[in-house]
Amino acid sequence: MIVLLDSGPLGILTNPKGPPVTVECQLWVESLLLKGYRMILPEIADYEVRRELLRANKLAGIRRLNECKLGWLEYLPITTPVILKAAELWATSRQAGMPTADPKELDGDVILAAQALLLRGGGEEVVIATTNVGHLSRFVDAREWPDIQ
Repeated sequence: MIVLLDSGPLGILTNPKGPPVTVECQLWVESLLLKGYRMILPEIADYEVRRELLRANKLAGIRRLNECKLGWLEYLPITTPVILKAAELWATSRQAGMPTADPKELDGDVILAAQALLLRGGGEEVVIATTNVGHLSRFVDAREWPDIQ
């Protein structure tokens, strides 16, 4: 199984002074890695978490994010096919009257969903681990992170 981390669980993982849920999330990632799951850090989630860490000048959080990116999580960059698929998802959801963000926003959810859909083409099960299933589940399998076992 391939698990893509949305910005919610990634933010939990990068909080160096986090509450007990931070440890719980770290143990969750480790348990899935031990089961042989591919744990992926999508570039759009990195962007969403990193911009807030930079804005708040949270240097320890940035270090932890870099450790995730360079260490134990597989990094998935945004590519041209991802952007093309994301534009298609964005337009289709707008045409159906079900937008996932303000028309002027970048809409990271459709970019993340596009990455998941393109990975799914390889035959493996793909799920997005999130703290907000709503918009993502319109396009792909998205679950609250603790529910993925």
